[in-house]
Amino acid sequence: MSNLMSGARMLLECLSREGVDVIFGYPGGVTLPLYDCLHDDPIRHILVRHEENAAFAAEGYARSTGKVGVCCATSGPGATNLVTGLVDAMMDSIPIVAITGQVSSKLIGSDAFQEADTFGITRSCTKHNFLVKSLNDLPQIVHEAFFIAATGRPGPVLVDIPKDVFQGQGHYTPVSAIHLPGYKLVTEGHSGQIRRAAQMIWESRRPYVYAGGGIIAAGASEELRELVELIDCPTVCTLMGLGALSSSHPNFVSMPGMHGSYAANMGMSQADLLIALGVRFDDRVTGRLAAFAPHAKVIHVDVDPAEIGKIRNPDLPIVGDVKKVLPKLTKALVELKPGMGDVNLEHRSFWWKQVRDWQAEHPIVPAFSTTEIKPQHLMVEIDRLSAGEAIVCSDVGQHQMWAAQFIRFNHPRLWINSGGLGSMGFGLPSAIGAQFARPDKLVFAILGDGGFQMAIPELATIASYGLPVKVIVMNNGYLGMVRQWQELFYNNRMCAVQLDCFPDAELLARAYGFKGRTIDKPSELSSALEQAVREPGPYLLNVKVAPFDNVFPMVPAGGAIHEMVLSPPQPVEVLK
Repeated sequence: MSNLMSGARMLLECLSREGVDVIFGYPGGVTLPLYDCLHDDPIRHILVRHEENAAFAAEGYARSTGKVGVCCATSGPGATNLVTGLVDAMMDSIPIVAITGQVSSKLIGSDAFQEADTFGITRSCTKHNFLVKSLNDLPQIVHEAFFIAATGRPGPVLVDIPKDVFQGQGHYTPVSAIHLPGYKLVTEGHSGQIRRAAQMIWESRRPYVYAGGGIIAAGASEELRELVELIDCPTVCTLMGLGALSSSHPNFVSMPGMHGSYAANMGMSQADLLIALGVRFDDRVTGRLAAFAPHAKVIHVDVDPAEIGKIRNPDLPIVGDVKKVLPKLTKALVELKPGMGDVNLEHRSFWWKQVRDWQAEHPIVPAFSTTEIKPQHLMVEIDRLSAGEAIVCSDVGQHQMWAAQFIRFNHPRLWINSGGLGSMGFGLPSAIGAQFARPDKLVFAILGDGGFQMAIPELATIASYGLPVKVIVMNNGYLGMVRQWQELFYNNRMCAVQLDCFPDAELLARAYGFKGRTIDKPSELSSALEQAVREPGPYLLNVKVAPFDNVFPMVPAGGAIHEMVLSPPQPVEVLK
């Protein structure tokens, strides 16, 4: 049985059937028919203050739940403002559906007011995109968009809807099946390859698990833990994979890569087998590719066949969903263990000792001072209050790396950051999305003074909806990571990196109707953070930290990951 309704009402019916409860958006001329229907719809619309932030908030929602996040924008500038968020979601494999309005069908191509070729512009930054040309196609397209966004390797999908499609009247018939002939999903993994992988694991003397965001996307954290414990293997989790294996797990080493630990990077460099699970061999992990893991054979498991061999040719590729592949791999390992599991026990014992020695030799240790707040001290205090259980949404820069180094994550979907694209301005709106998705959770938004000022208008969104987000600004007065590179690699020639004007945090927060504070003394830090957490609503804490601290360890651009700079270079004393 079908019902007569407008295209806008059809869209909302489809969204409801997909389980959508929140849309992050900003209205405009061609989306007014949709907003007229939203007025009476149970789906909640969250009015952000900039369309880019609607996409980031939808990402925060998706990253913290695993569900598809939804954002909405009008035609022209509204749609183009979503692009950064779409690229961000594409890079980090985050499932979002973006609904954009378009000028009426008869005006497309005429340079009408607020017209842009949204379909063409977003083709390269979405997993798939649609231009709805007929009202009859709308329900099928919407459900296909959600299916594509959530399945296989997740990603963003955009649906561009002309105004006349929103306004048109038609008979809605529920969609009962999705049939996409060109969209092939390989999820199970080849059984022969899986058994061969098990053999390679037992044959290896220095195995190393390299786990990435694909573990979290697939919901495979428990399966990862079972595998790691069975083979008792040192394990690193990438920036996107933090929380895939609990930070408190004895097999967890740390994050690898440009700002990873000495133990993590040396382990990658000396392993004889890399078990790469849901990773894409990102350049921030591999460093100079020719020198990456030179002694290791590679088992690469990924749901996206395009990633297999793209950067590093694996010795054993397995195309499949890690949530389905890992239990089969564990089963094969158990079956082979009686004959093979004990062969290299002594070698593996020495391997673990070597990893522990590396950890002890060059641990990542926070810095403290009695005269100025060290950035690492700030992260240690946030970690104390979080205890591995809070959601931490980070912006991009030095604070992001320090947070990754010092804050524990005992579960997946607690660490939310812009990994691949590195989008400044991401932290605050993503925290909004995460707090709407997980109202039961303590949510920190850890921001630099640069990224914070890119997203200041979203304080209005936080205030408007009374979100208890704890906004912590690590304020060093600089674009810290850019300054670090200029200092270390550009002869300290500082250019366009000083942020010499910052609002009074207490007055700024009060202007939006909540509490805020600025601190600059180490003795104030613990109590100030505790006060922020105790506050039932939002809180803005501006923490003035040491301005010239740099993030170490650090792998210089073009360096191999074992060629780490472990501490600040010491000045050379010239004898006169």
